[in-house]
Amino acid sequence: MIAKLRGEAGQAFPIYVVMVAGLLFLAFAFFTVGKAAALRNGAQGAADAAALAAAQQSREQFEAPFLASLPESMLDMFLQGHPVLGCPAAHALAAENEAKVNYCRPSPGGERDEIEVEVKTLKPVGASVVPGMKRKFAKGHATAVIEWRCPRWRSVDYNDDTIQDMYFFSCRGGEMLAISPSSPPPWKQVSKILFDVHLVDS
Repeated sequence: MIAKLRGEAGQAFPIYVVMVAGLLFLAFAFFTVGKAAALRNGAQGAADAAALAAAQQSREQFEAPFLASLPESMLDMFLQGHPVLGCPAAHALAAENEAKVNYCRPSPGGERDEIEVEVKTLKPVGASVVPGMKRKFAKGHATAVIEWRCPRWRSVDYNDDTIQDMYFFSCRGGEMLAISPSSPPPWKQVSKILFDVHLVDS
């Protein structure tokens, strides 16, 4: 009887080893999948931040050409032909989030500009029981827009010298804004009323 029990135990031991090895493999595999998912989430967060930073930097750079367009009644020309130059901010924000920019593509569109950004994580998933993960990097993609919020405006030339002295803007949400080209309010204050920056599905 004792010999029989020992024989059964000897036969069960390899099965036990295989089961433990299988469970360990599954545990490492689940860990890898979780790590990859976290890396993808981090990459997407970096892409979102980079795209928004690029759009916000572009909006800041609108100040000089926007204000220069007002006295000569050239606001329409500015809206249809302004530059979108915020990609340096995208690179900086990606680096802060341990990623690098694969591409940053501004698409000026008149009253609605887009900046499309793709980033790639600097670190791979790393060594794993899952094949191909050692050099697997995560990518994130995001698109931000800079949208003109004030479809109606009028200007006043107080001196009848063809130089516009005051602009009155009617913006979405019922906001009103008055700008004197000769003494405009701080740009950081007015730019958020004039131009909305947000992410869009891409």
